[in-house]
Amino acid sequence: MLSSLRKLFSREDEVTDDVVLDPALAAAALMFEVVWADHEISQSELATAKVLLKEMFAVEEKALRSIIADAEERLRESVGVHAYTSFLNESMSEEEKFSVVTALWQIALAEDGIDVMEEHSIRKASDLLYLSHSRFIEAKLKAKAL
Repeated sequence: MLSSLRKLFSREDEVTDDVVLDPALAAAALMFEVVWADHEISQSELATAKVLLKEMFAVEEKALRSIIADAEERLRESVGVHAYTSFLNESMSEEEKFSVVTALWQIALAEDGIDVMEEHSIRKASDLLYLSHSRFIEAKLKAKAL
């Protein structure tokens, strides 16, 4: 009975029970959290996310489609980002996590400006990835310079 209650109140457990995470999937989930943060799906943001996933993780086109579909499904189910950031904390260096946050900024900048909800999503991811505020700002400035 206790396990039933835990499952009822903790949907994040479902994220790792059935699927083995990898860095590309975890980063994609964070990227799509930013893409949909303003409740508008921008084609330029989606295209930027796809390019960044290919560059950062050397993902082939077929695998990329699968990762994107999985990230979209997880976002629709609203499982949260904690499981993804926890996985990235365990599997990535600080510099690699900085690259993920820089990529999140690049996605937010793919359109005319940064929506307040996009910035909130990036700040939340950055905090959960244990990046300092100065690294958060550094990632934003780096993304603007790219």
